[in-house]
Amino acid sequence: MNISGMCETWMIIFAALFCLAINLPFGHWRSKQQRFSVPWFVMIHAPVPLIIALRLWLKIDWVFIPLFVGISVLGQYFGGKSNNVSNSRNDSP
Repeated sequence: MNISGMCETWMIIFAALFCLAINLPFGHWRSKQQRFSVPWFVMIHAPVPLIIALRLWLKIDWVFIPLFVGISVLGQYFGGKSNNVSNSRNDSP
């Protein structure tokens, strides 16, 4: 693998970690909203422009979009689960 290939790999890894990290708090906030309400919808879609801007800025090819979508869904899921864990800790005596 040449140097430019390594740089591209690190950019993709960085972008994927960014997708996960940015979606964790939005997933946490989403889990506190009523399902299918406007705030719930906004919490799902608010990180999308940031991810698109990062992908374009780093000049990452469109073929990686499914990877970023999947990682964003995982971030939303784990962010929502973090709210459930914190609620169960607060409920315990």
